[in-house]
Amino acid sequence: MGSAGAEAEDRGAGKDPEFLSTLERGLRVLKAFDEDHPEMTLSEVAAKTGLPPAVARRCLITLVELGYVGQHERKFLLRPAVLTIGSAFLASMQIEQVVLPPLQALRDQTGDSASLAVLSGADILYVAHVSTDRRFRVAAGVGTRFPFHATSLGKAIAAHLPEDERAALLARAPFQRFTERTVTDHPALADRLALIAERGYDSALDELDYGIVSVAVPIFGRDKRVIASINCSTSTTRISQDELVRTRLPLLRRAAGEIEGSLKRWPALEASLRP
Repeated sequence: MGSAGAEAEDRGAGKDPEFLSTLERGLRVLKAFDEDHPEMTLSEVAAKTGLPPAVARRCLITLVELGYVGQHERKFLLRPAVLTIGSAFLASMQIEQVVLPPLQALRDQTGDSASLAVLSGADILYVAHVSTDRRFRVAAGVGTRFPFHATSLGKAIAAHLPEDERAALLARAPFQRFTERTVTDHPALADRLALIAERGYDSALDELDYGIVSVAVPIFGRDKRVIASINCSTSTTRISQDELVRTRLPLLRRAAGEIEGSLKRWPALEASLRP
């Protein structure tokens, strides 16, 4: 096959002419490793990614050569070098200077965990997180993903999306049920998002897991479009949902205002957070 033919084969069908399918496949392999799949054989990687075994093998060999993947007997596993990919974002986008101080203040004032997340597909992705010493049933940290519909962070963003983007998100219903309180169907979730848009915040109780209560508010960019959200979350043994909303909401809105003000001075960070 000539170079032109190979180049055409490397592009994703129906995508930008500059799209590299080989790069997409390599990233797909990296993302296949998770808490439930810390080590995988070649066949397991191929099955999880949907790639032909020969393609998965070439991706793994390349990633091993680059130092991002290691091999233990017949199984492949991630190596610490993959942390440099995420740490480059945190360092280059000044997350610690812009986002962490308001979140740390929230934690210190309330004793709750505080987080900032963005929408990534139908999930939320934690970009910053300040935890407490208390043990949580659901562990969260930078890079953690949860389905948007089961979290206050996710619904606070979804409720303020442009109508067409919100409709596309809701079209993925029904969603996974985590507890009896998880909102999973289209009509109920649409009603919930309408209420959130009206009052400007969301509070979730036992929706992702039992014993967790949270309240979240959106973060807006300079053009008034939603780009992220922040929340306070804690155990239901510490505080009731009504009391959490009453006492934390003013603090969250103040912190959101601080972050929005800081983002005006860091336009690159704002651009990177946008959905």
